[in-house]
Amino acid sequence: MKKNILIALMLLGGVFTISAQNNPEKSVEKTTELNEVAIIKTKKAIEQKADRTIFNFADQPSLNTGSVLEGIKKLPGLIASDIAGMMYQGKQLDVFMDGRPLNISTNELNSFLEGMPANAIEKIEIITQPGAEFPATSGGAILNIITNKNAKNYLSATYTNSTSFTSYDDIRWRMNNSLLLSAKNKYFGWQLNLGQNYRESAVWTSLEKQENNTISLLSSTDADRVGRNNYIKSALTFDIGKDRLLLNYDLTQNNNDSYAIGKGPNFSTNDASVSTGLRQDAVVTYQKKFDNTAKKLEFKFNYNSNENNFELSPIANSSATLDNSSNQNLYNFKFDYSQPLKFSDEGKLSFGSLYEELLFDAQSKGVRNLDYRRRTAASYLELQTKFDKVNFIVGGRAEDYNITGNTDTAELTAFKQFRFFPNASAQYNFNKSIYFNLNYNKKITLPSTSALNPNNTNYQNPNIDYSGNPNLQPTIFNNYEVKLSAFDYAFISYNISSAKNQVIQRVTLTDDVVVNSNENIPEIKIHNFSVGMPIPYMLFTKGLEETMKMNVNPDTMNFLYVYAGYQYHQIPNVDTNGFWMFNFMSQIVLPKQIKFVANYNYIIPKGNYFYFIAVKPFRNALDLTFSKKFLKDQLTLSIYADDILNGNKNAFSSYETPLLISNKMDSRKFGFSLNYKIPTKNKLAKENPNLLNKDKKEDSGILNQ
Repeated sequence: MKKNILIALMLLGGVFTISAQNNPEKSVEKTTELNEVAIIKTKKAIEQKADRTIFNFADQPSLNTGSVLEGIKKLPGLIASDIAGMMYQGKQLDVFMDGRPLNISTNELNSFLEGMPANAIEKIEIITQPGAEFPATSGGAILNIITNKNAKNYLSATYTNSTSFTSYDDIRWRMNNSLLLSAKNKYFGWQLNLGQNYRESAVWTSLEKQENNTISLLSSTDADRVGRNNYIKSALTFDIGKDRLLLNYDLTQNNNDSYAIGKGPNFSTNDASVSTGLRQDAVVTYQKKFDNTAKKLEFKFNYNSNENNFELSPIANSSATLDNSSNQNLYNFKFDYSQPLKFSDEGKLSFGSLYEELLFDAQSKGVRNLDYRRRTAASYLELQTKFDKVNFIVGGRAEDYNITGNTDTAELTAFKQFRFFPNASAQYNFNKSIYFNLNYNKKITLPSTSALNPNNTNYQNPNIDYSGNPNLQPTIFNNYEVKLSAFDYAFISYNISSAKNQVIQRVTLTDDVVVNSNENIPEIKIHNFSVGMPIPYMLFTKGLEETMKMNVNPDTMNFLYVYAGYQYHQIPNVDTNGFWMFNFMSQIVLPKQIKFVANYNYIIPKGNYFYFIAVKPFRNALDLTFSKKFLKDQLTLSIYADDILNGNKNAFSSYETPLLISNKMDSRKFGFSLNYKIPTKNKLAKENPNLLNKDKKEDSGILNQ
């Protein structure tokens, strides 16, 4: 009986592979005929691999109509918030962009992602089992935001726009525009992506003390915010014989204003804050090519600078309450080499080295109160091979750390250690579409500079204070996972992440002053169980046997995708509760080829997120999107409504603290977006240039690295 149930579940997932190589939302691009040769390009909406899950943003209006942060929050199994941080299926996420760490976290990270339009993203990879080739500092898992585009031998131009408004208590507007240009000839390829994001928003926050059956208000704030973000991403690639030289330069500039009215016992405030930032990222990559394309050698140098300024002052007083700034510079050099194994058709040997230096300093009213330096040297070796139906990956990474620094009053606790991080993975392939995984890796997370920064870069009043902790220590992770996957969409998995010295956000109460800071907790284990299953609606009308016979185009299929996950944070000497997460995504193709997508996310309350307990559902949002293509698929128009039930109202209590923390954002939003592939003289420009890079090492035609 159990065997029959398992077979039925796998067949159910297999419905989505009929006639289109799998996946319900995989777009099959129009065929362009040239000299009687048909060119067909395909992309998958979700792709499950042994070590990662890939979400295609470029072709999904339900994900790419707002900001990157809004799109990420809709992904099943992912939690993103100021309180809980960013987690995927129980694992803390280290956020990368185009394969490089952003080196920012918490509020600063959320602000960065909120200011970046989702239509600038091609896809997002969530690497749940980072191998030895990835830095050991990736911690539990990696969220890699990919903006890479493929350049073709013609000029390609695409304009995108998204305009929306919220209407909780007032009309607030949000708008982003971007233009993507790319081309390639026999000498070089180039790409330019530039755009802007303007957003108005509001947030209402209250802090209450609940003690001895009495409730007293500590702080209540009403904040109106205006965010402005501009970005330029540029790339050049030169073919030097068989080799390739790639040059990338990215610039992101933000200017955010906030006006907050606060009140509490014996005080009332009316403050304005200005937050500005400038992030620059430059990369030089040299790729050595060989006659055997599976053999690769790559050298890469990366320089990154990140400057931030924050000023808070009463509107009626020109004297600043807070005037804080920080400056971060990162230098990174690495090389990677891989070659196939003669005794294995799918085997390869990879090794490489890395040297990195990070310099960070923070100032408060012109006084430098943190000088932080981090040096990392690393080497890795990894072997991949296959025997019969089993794939094996075994690797190890050695990293040496030298972390020093000082505040304006004392030296930091130095961290000078050499550590070895093993990883191993085994995958049994039942067939090309069904496989079973066992994974283990050991990782480390170094405290982010935003968590170390002793200066407050948030709103404060007499009863609210924020501060970093310069003496945070690294966290060591042991990650275990078992996973059964079928046809990219259907899967069931269980993983456990065991951490030492986990860095968490902690809220404490001292003399009615709420202090937000970060600290290490000695030990924590996070258990996560997840299951996902696609259900075609024709299953209920035609039955399983007839559904399996259908020759169906996934773009015309009506289906429901169901995801459920259970997460439990196990903290010694703390009584914690687990929680369930649910995601339901339904696609219905209406007359005139109008595609309707409904996405509902719900997280059950009463569960623990480290030391926070959710009093209300952590996420409770219903999003609707209608989209249609015009002008021979050159123009895509979408109309959307996010959080139409206005259900996102967060409330948390804090462990061993009589606090209730509540906040509400104007998250109910209505708007439209359009994506227009601008016609050029070459008719091939009608073809979508944003192709899925199927292999993580594949680089043909790619400009960003």
